[in-house]
Amino acid sequence: MSIIDSVRNALVPVHREGYKFVAGFFVASVLLGLIADPLFWIGLVLTAWCAYFFRDPERVTPLDDDLVISPADGRVSSVVRMMPPAELGLGSDEMLRISVFMNVFDCHVNRAPVKGRVVRKVYSKGSFLNAELDKASSENERSGLVLETGHGQIGVVQIAGLVARRILCWADENDRLDAGERFGLIRFGSRLDVFLPASARSLVSVGQTAIAGETTLAEFESNKGPVVSRRD
Repeated sequence: MSIIDSVRNALVPVHREGYKFVAGFFVASVLLGLIADPLFWIGLVLTAWCAYFFRDPERVTPLDDDLVISPADGRVSSVVRMMPPAELGLGSDEMLRISVFMNVFDCHVNRAPVKGRVVRKVYSKGSFLNAELDKASSENERSGLVLETGHGQIGVVQIAGLVARRILCWADENDRLDAGERFGLIRFGSRLDVFLPASARSLVSVGQTAIAGETTLAEFESNKGPVVSRRD
């Protein structure tokens, strides 16, 4: 492998949503540098962090309709059975909820946990509590999608946190998403909840690190053959 190929493979692309923020940090660094040289270097470090925050790496996603893939990078903060938020329209029965908390150093591009059709999209205004709190699921500002799948309807909810103030969701109703496909982004710290039918079995524990588009959170029982994958 050539040096150029090595450098290319080491560089992670920045998502287009981050371009204006990276540019803004850099311009601020230059202006601060006119005041004092040390301020320029501090600003440059912050610019590098901003580019790192908005990174959008490729992921290798298992192609198996019986698997539920993590929609976010971060730490599994909760695995419980509870009623889903009313606005999702998923009924009053308990579902398996798996939550992944993203801190400001995690990649914040969100990916579909399963393959399915978006049958409902709902945005709910709310508070900006610590996203790790259990009540953030129902009280914080959030954006939810309901996907129709071969295993029934599955909910995935983007939840704003203390620092996050902007949730982006590019998927719309009637869109068809593949597992691991990018569908949104939350700026600067937040959480993703996945609500699964009771027949799903969790494969992760609280405290475990999850990688969006790659880590298997849960599975549905079935007779299946070898699992293949897709790079995206």
